Amino acid sequence: MDGRALLAGRAGAWARCRAMLRRYAVTWLFLAGFGVAWVVSVALPASRQSALLWWASTDVENLRRDPEGSLVASAFLPDGGFLTWVPLIALAMFGANRALGNARTALVVVAGQVIGTLVSEGIVAYRIGHGLLPAADDRIMDVGPSYVIVAAIVVAVLFGTWPARIGAGICFALLVVAGDIFGGLSTLQVAAVGHVTAIAVSLLLAPLLMRARARAAPGPAPVSAPARD
Repeated sequence: MDGRALLAGRAGAWARCRAMLRRYAVTWLFLAGFGVAWVVSVALPASRQSALLWWASTDVENLRRDPEGSLVASAFLPDGGFLTWVPLIALAMFGANRALGNARTALVVVAGQVIGTLVSEGIVAYRIGHGLLPAADDRIMDVGPSYVIVAAIVVAVLFGTWPARIGAGICFALLVVAGDIFGGLSTLQVAAVGHVTAIAVSLLLAPLLMRARARAAPGPAPVSAPARD
């Protein structure tokens, strides 16, 4: 292979790499943020790790004091099992990202995270305020990317390619069976309510965004009428 062909091959590979990064930018950025959070976490001693998780937790107390910080940080800081979460994020988000594009995928997963958290913790706050739960329940650890993941799973299952749907289905099965994400739903446990809410938000929002994307897509070029003599 001569020098020109080698340079052309490298340029083509780099162009394909950049296209992949752009097409799945939301997923890559989330995975990168998750990786940075993991590096920071493992670099800290155990006591500091615990303090970091409590700072990021979207419990009632933290949402009153620092809602923006906890809503963002909690999605990147699971309570253990960092490496277990990475393939789950990939299985859910790549398929959703391909189907909806970057901006709309970001909107769906952010809505799932924010609304899922506010509804589940709002129920806790209401029950504490009415004496149905002890006051100490305003500090229940609530961290992890699972609300983001289940919101993305809905998109991938509804609108993804068949490989994306299969991957999202596997991801969902693992979350349900191994993660017990709906455990305690009958007693309005925080995580279970949050997951149901994030799924419902995605079921409502994703079809609207998909229709908007279809309307925004350029249509086929008009066919010119044959010329007449």
